[in-house]
Amino acid sequence: MRKAFAKIAAAALSIGLLAGCGAGGGGASNAQGSGGKTTLTLWGDWGGDGQKQIQTMVDAFNKSQDKIQVKYALQQDVITKFLTAATNGGTPDIVFWDRWRTSLYAPKNVLHPIDEYLERDGIKREDFYSEALKELTYQDKLYGMPLTVDTRALFYNKKMLNDAGLQPPQTWDDLENVAQKLTKWDGNKLNVAGMSLGDPGLFSMYIQQAGGSMLTEDNKVNVNTDAGKQVLDFWGRLMNEDKVYKVGFEEGLGEGADAFVTGKVAMLYTGPWMLSTYDKYGKDLDYGIVPPVKGPNGDTGGNMGGFGLVIPQGSKNPDAAWEFVKWWTANKDNALLWAKTSQNIPGFRPAVEDPYFSEDERWKPFLEALEYAKVRPTHSGYSVMEENGLIPNLELFLQNKQSAEDTLKKAQTDGERLLQENTVVQ
Repeated sequence: MRKAFAKIAAAALSIGLLAGCGAGGGGASNAQGSGGKTTLTLWGDWGGDGQKQIQTMVDAFNKSQDKIQVKYALQQDVITKFLTAATNGGTPDIVFWDRWRTSLYAPKNVLHPIDEYLERDGIKREDFYSEALKELTYQDKLYGMPLTVDTRALFYNKKMLNDAGLQPPQTWDDLENVAQKLTKWDGNKLNVAGMSLGDPGLFSMYIQQAGGSMLTEDNKVNVNTDAGKQVLDFWGRLMNEDKVYKVGFEEGLGEGADAFVTGKVAMLYTGPWMLSTYDKYGKDLDYGIVPPVKGPNGDTGGNMGGFGLVIPQGSKNPDAAWEFVKWWTANKDNALLWAKTSQNIPGFRPAVEDPYFSEDERWKPFLEALEYAKVRPTHSGYSVMEENGLIPNLELFLQNKQSAEDTLKKAQTDGERLLQENTVVQ
């Protein structure tokens, strides 16, 4: 996903979904390899366990046929290197792609559209999550295939709720009530936070739950609204009246200490990428998961993120690259192998219908939320607007350095300027 505003501790424990552990070499290698095979290079920034997961799929593909050989090359700064390569040569053949980047980079003519491949090979678009395809589309051209889909769900500590005689929340009011009752202070020291509010990037989820949206239908910034005010009023009440959280609380626990695993946070929004982490490090953690709670008027809201595979415009073997992309993303058995290897939800719906997902209760809240979750707007300037205009203002609000009114006004003004500055003119 885009730059996550998750806790440092969670990132440290994660299974390598963020940028990798070391620099990767490997420019494109498009020469005919031994035995006449076409050799392709796949670039990505997943290191650690994530690198092993990708390598599992690469190895499986290489063994499945004898015409194409794929090599995975880890890159610490994959986008910078990719753009440099697109200008100076050495472009890889496939890139493991954070989908939100598409609207920003497709206008730069560095990605190869794949619509003709889908039509030629009879790949059905309805077999994929439509929002994920939307995120890979720019001006009616599709630039990649969905590899994973994810969204946030509410994780809660079962023991804490049971001991307090509470049920998992379903609404904002429920969430406030449960969080307030599970919070524990010792004088001025917060011992247990009832609800994590450490990720201001979740504003876009909350504003949907309040019945709003980040942009209007004609692509205008839409945060200084009644819905935006409801979100900040809710956050302000949780922070300043109920005192269920304190800015910096999780980071203050020390590097490598996960607040949810250690029982310091009772509830938090996070994604399926944390399941294996909690299972591995939280041996004594008994947790449950529910879909994102509903807003004041019963509105649902969730953000869909995830990764895809794209073919650079400079690939010397786009046809061979497509064979690899298709093998991984549009085949149920291969998509399931990927799901079981990486603990990710694949973008290919037939694989999600497998008992591996339907018979495991932990996946159900995510699958339910994915049915209504929306990708972030595909405007070319949206990511810059959110990260550089909205988030800094929300951080000031959460730190009690800026009022809700000023936060929304400045986020609107800053956001409009950044959106305009980063609009691609055709």
